[in-house]
Amino acid sequence: MTTRLYSNPIHLDHLTPPGHPERPDRLRAIEKVLEHEAFSVLDRVQSPMGDPASIVLAHPKHYVDRIEAAIPETGMARIDSDTSVSPKSWEAALTGVGAANAAVDDVFEGRAANVFVATRPPGHHAEKVKAMGFCLFNNAAIAARHAQKTHGAERVAIVDWDVHHGNGTQDIFWTDPTVLYCSTHQMPLYPGTGAKTETGVGNIVNAPLAPDTDGEVFRDAFESRILPALDAFRPDLIIISAGFDAHHRDPLAEINLVEDDFSWATGKLMDRAARFSSNRLVSLLEGGYDLQGLALSVAAHVGRLMRG
Repeated sequence: MTTRLYSNPIHLDHLTPPGHPERPDRLRAIEKVLEHEAFSVLDRVQSPMGDPASIVLAHPKHYVDRIEAAIPETGMARIDSDTSVSPKSWEAALTGVGAANAAVDDVFEGRAANVFVATRPPGHHAEKVKAMGFCLFNNAAIAARHAQKTHGAERVAIVDWDVHHGNGTQDIFWTDPTVLYCSTHQMPLYPGTGAKTETGVGNIVNAPLAPDTDGEVFRDAFESRILPALDAFRPDLIIISAGFDAHHRDPLAEINLVEDDFSWATGKLMDRAARFSSNRLVSLLEGGYDLQGLALSVAAHVGRLMRG
């Protein structure tokens, strides 16, 4: 088995206003870097459309209906000051859900060693009943629930290294001890959540990083907080909320990671997946807004996934 890559041209049709950082060119940059011969053995699969009913695993139906109703026939509509939708956004979001769930199926049913899902809009800021931070539906949360419902996973861990705290994922699982949510993120920064004192029912582990933090401090946060939590939890599946906006080039934050930091963190999570989860690991794209930093970081991340 090799690493599987899910992508779909529909994600280019989720349009955002001119100058918006979460733009289609992000996926074009990823597609271009993964054309290198080093990635020739990637198992490339077109992301399937998801079932709207699966979104209800993490969001109530009235919220799902509200998002669908907000999709305009032409032009763009704003959900909030940061988050907008266009005519193809519903289809793009559903395909993101479908790809995340298909990736979970793949690792449980032995079709892939691990999976990287390159989709947009991202998901980790989407709370139970609130779209925000460029996010409509929480793909990682839906995928975790899908693993539990469809494959009998008893414990799912979501590790989020996006530079912004995944308030949505934390909100959805705040009182659920069957899902461990671990996050490294810059603080203070949008959305303002993610303090160490936010622990849910003992299943939330936040490791906030000060502005201008470098890779050494990031790795220490992983070694001292994230990895011990995973070792104690012994997950049946690890999902990565893989944002690459902690890269030093990124315009939306002040963390100074380099590509090798993402490769290192990927390897550490693969070690835990091998130990506890029969290698089951799914990585979902979140942020990353400098195109060069994003492309280089994704290449390092996927390259490490492929090494097994």
